[in-house]
Amino acid sequence: MFGVDFDSYWLARFAFHRLLAVIYLVAFLVAARQFRPLAGEEGLLPLSDHLSRVEFRDFPSLFHFAPTDRAIGVAAWAGVVLSILALVAVPSWVPQPYAIPASIALWLALWALYLSFVNAGGLFYGYGWESMLCETGFLAAFLGAGPTAPPVVVLLLIQWVLFRNMFGAGLIKMRGDDCWRDLTAMDYHYETQPIPNPVSWFAHHLPDRLHRVEVLGNHVVELAVPFLYFAPPEWAAVGGVLTIGFQGWLLLTGNFAWLNALTVVQAVALFSDGVLTTAFPLGASTPAPTPLYLQGVAVVLAVVVLALSVRPVLNMISETQVMNTSYDPLTLVNTYGAFGSITKTRHQLVVEGTNAGDPNEDDWTEYEFAGQPVRTDRRPRQWAPYHLRLDWQLWFAAMRPRPGPRQRWVPRLLESVLDGDDAVLGLFGRVPFDDPPDRVRVLRYRYRYTTPEERVESGDWWRRERVGTYVPPSSLTDLRRRYRGVR
Repeated sequence: MFGVDFDSYWLARFAFHRLLAVIYLVAFLVAARQFRPLAGEEGLLPLSDHLSRVEFRDFPSLFHFAPTDRAIGVAAWAGVVLSILALVAVPSWVPQPYAIPASIALWLALWALYLSFVNAGGLFYGYGWESMLCETGFLAAFLGAGPTAPPVVVLLLIQWVLFRNMFGAGLIKMRGDDCWRDLTAMDYHYETQPIPNPVSWFAHHLPDRLHRVEVLGNHVVELAVPFLYFAPPEWAAVGGVLTIGFQGWLLLTGNFAWLNALTVVQAVALFSDGVLTTAFPLGASTPAPTPLYLQGVAVVLAVVVLALSVRPVLNMISETQVMNTSYDPLTLVNTYGAFGSITKTRHQLVVEGTNAGDPNEDDWTEYEFAGQPVRTDRRPRQWAPYHLRLDWQLWFAAMRPRPGPRQRWVPRLLESVLDGDDAVLGLFGRVPFDDPPDRVRVLRYRYRYTTPEERVESGDWWRRERVGTYVPPSSLTDLRRRYRGVR
């Protein structure tokens, strides 16, 4: 194995571009379905409200110039089409020497479109994997296309994103919750994570000793393995295998949108042609040399990235490290991290409606969410890499006993339910009314997984206990009067 030429990364680019195109495709499909009811003209957090508080130079977005639902739809579906063109590698069909400029234009268009959604989406687009997709997608534009080899410098920059992604996540855990240091984090994680999946219940009930090994393995993969990314190709590939295996387990046991899938795509950049052709009978031919102009562009890009990396690195090594922060308006170099704190108790919000004039407890009917548990007998579903933006914010909102300023979208959600807004209702898992109810309320519950014995006896996946009322019984008039101050 060590006698193979490891200098070329043509196969890595081939896989990287196509896998990244799939993630872009999912992201734009999510935008096409969810952006307008969440953050459009009449969204739960209206687009105009957000754009009125930010400047274009700080949050560049096409929607500054066209803040309309029509523009949102056009941009989202244009992103879908461009993602498909990238997936089938249309630039490679273009005759040389135009294939590389065509590839740069296509990937920059994808980046600019998605950046427009991220910078206009406000709270519903405030996740680390949004800026990570923008940063990774921008670098993808300069990998070249066709039979020419990609610039190795750009592959190194992608590895640098992966390093900050993994190492930043490891540091924030060690500096955060005590349960990461005493190795008990997995006693809680599978039960309290934002959106459980079909395997989460089983992972939660693994032996405690195995949970300790999981946490220790997490620290090794996030704090030690990232240094292999910059080792010789053979060892970088070892780091890639460990990283992909780790992310695969997270994909298997949770719903974290495309965070894990995007990290796997970044890890593809660790595998040289020599490693891949040694491990698999791929029979790849030697690619043509990278054009000099693309090598020059790659060097300039590296200088820019290094300059922009100063603040993220200072943040990463700081005792007051913050995660998932952008330091430039184009989100070219960012800081990342996840789950520095672990919630020990799972709280859930349950929306209910009624048409009764003087309802008792039996008169209320529950709405169901797509990803957040409501029914105790319903097994969690697999959604990732698809992103359930409303469900994620419901998880955050349930941490409070009642809505605050950051939850000002909750009363608007309930108003949309009472108005029978089809776009917003389409974000629910099940709507139990043919016509809008007269009143709604939101209850707050403590949820926990059933034990294996309880599951055998009842067939349920959850046990729940009501702990409060998040929003009291309200008509449209009540909501508008009661929550005017949090809008």
